Amino acid sequence: MTYKVEAIGFVKAKRVVKEDDFWGNEQSFIKLSGRFTESALQGIEQFSHIEVLFLFHQVVESAIVEGARHPRNNKTWPQVGIFAQRVKNRPNRIGSTICRLLSVSGTQLTVSELDAIDGTPILDIKPVMSAFLPRETVCQPQWADEIMQNYWLTKKLEEGS
Repeated sequence: MTYKVEAIGFVKAKRVVKEDDFWGNEQSFIKLSGRFTESALQGIEQFSHIEVLFLFHQVVESAIVEGARHPRNNKTWPQVGIFAQRVKNRPNRIGSTICRLLSVSGTQLTVSELDAIDGTPILDIKPVMSAFLPRETVCQPQWADEIMQNYWLTKKLEEGS
């Protein structure tokens, strides 16, 4: 079955190429498309965080993975299915990130730690409500801890270590 989804806006960011790590304190903007007025964002400034759903628009169809693979093609990590990792080469190329909402101006949001590059189409924005977060301890395998070790560091901190 096929569904039609249209971008509700686009990311404006310094990064133009997707990188695996160092997204900490990365600041970017989400500009809603012209069909929306600022009333679409009314009240969102009362939330500290938003969940952003976006399209990995630079992933070509031939790169999409439907089975198992080593995360980041690292053979020291086990092969796991595409739905057991957060890789960009997913069947529907949909990404999701919870990021800090810094400010709202008209139909533009300023956010921190959105791991999407300049020009990324935004599919949806949702406020983060604590009742929708896990209500118990989150468990994950060791390789997931390792893969995320540098993800939210800033480049400045990494270069200075």
